[in-house]
Amino acid sequence: MHAITISEPGGPENLRWSEVPDPEPGPGEVLVEVAASAVNRADLMQRRGLYPPPEGASEIMGLECSGVIAELGEGVEGWAVGDEVCALLAGGGYAEKVAVPAGQLLPVPGEVKLVAAAGLPEVACTVWSNVVMHAGLAEGEVLLIHGGAGGIGTHAIQVGKALGATVAVTAGSADRLDRCRQLGADVVINYRDQDFVEVLKAETGGADVILDNMGAKYLGKNVDALKPDGRLMVIGMQGGVKGELNIGQLLGKRASVTALGLRGRPVENKARIVSAVREHLWPLVERGTVAPIVDQVLPLAEAATAHRTLDEGGVFGKILLSRS
Repeated sequence: MHAITISEPGGPENLRWSEVPDPEPGPGEVLVEVAASAVNRADLMQRRGLYPPPEGASEIMGLECSGVIAELGEGVEGWAVGDEVCALLAGGGYAEKVAVPAGQLLPVPGEVKLVAAAGLPEVACTVWSNVVMHAGLAEGEVLLIHGGAGGIGTHAIQVGKALGATVAVTAGSADRLDRCRQLGADVVINYRDQDFVEVLKAETGGADVILDNMGAKYLGKNVDALKPDGRLMVIGMQGGVKGELNIGQLLGKRASVTALGLRGRPVENKARIVSAVREHLWPLVERGTVAPIVDQVLPLAEAATAHRTLDEGGVFGKILLSRS
C-alpha cells in the first residue's frame, strides 16, 4: 500500500508518499480500507520529532480515519466486512489501509458522509472524555474553550450547547469569532486584544470547566478564571510545558487541574471512551445537533500542503485528507 512517511524530523517538505508493507489485523482488530484521515496538531508535532507514537503503534501519522472494513481479525464480533466505519487510532491514518482495535471503531453516523466522518473520532473522544466523563460538565454551567475555531474547539462548542452549558471561546480574529458564535458560542473573546479572564468574569462570573490547548502560558490565568469547584482540563502544550501554579488559589477555589492525553491510553481505556461516545454523543451527531466542521479536503498524497496550511493558521474546523 501507499502511505505518508517522514524522511526525517522537520518541516512539511519531509513528508513522502511512499510504498510500505500492508498492515495485518491481529486478534481483536479489523483492517480498514481508508477513505479519509484528518490532520491534527499532534501530527505536526510528530512530524517534527516531538511526539513519537506509543510503543507498538504504527509509525505512520494519523490519529483518526474513516473507511470500509476489509478484513476481520480473530475474535472480532459485531462488525462485518463492508461496514462503513470511522476509527480512533494511535497512528496509521495517513495510509491506504490501517489495522484498528475493534473497540475503537464507530459506525458512520446518520447522514454524515464517509469522508467527513474522518474528522469526528479524535475530537469526539477528546471532548467527551475530558469535558463530560472527567470534568462532568452539567446543564447551566459555563464552559470556556481555548482555540474555539480549531477542530476540537468547533466540536466542543456544539457539545457544550447540546448539554445546556453557556459556552465561551477564545480565538484570534473577528471572523473566526463570528463563526464560533454561529455554531452556538455565547461569549466570544479575541485573545489578541482582550483579557479572557476579565471578559469571562464580567459576562459569566467565570468558568466551571475550561478546555485548554495552551498549557503553561495560560495556566495561571486559567486558574484565575475558574469559579469555585471549577475544573481545568489541559489537552495541549501550544503555550509551553512548564508553568507556575498558585496552590493557595487552587485550594481556595476547591478547583482541580487535570491533564489528560488520549493517544497513549491503553486499548481497553480507549474502548470505554469510544463506547461512551457511541452511546451518548452519536445520537446527537445522527440528529445533526453536533456536526463535523470541515475547512477543506485535500488528497492524502498532499499531506505536506495540509500541514503547511495548519501551521500557518486560519483553519476553521478540520482539514481532511481523502483517498479519492
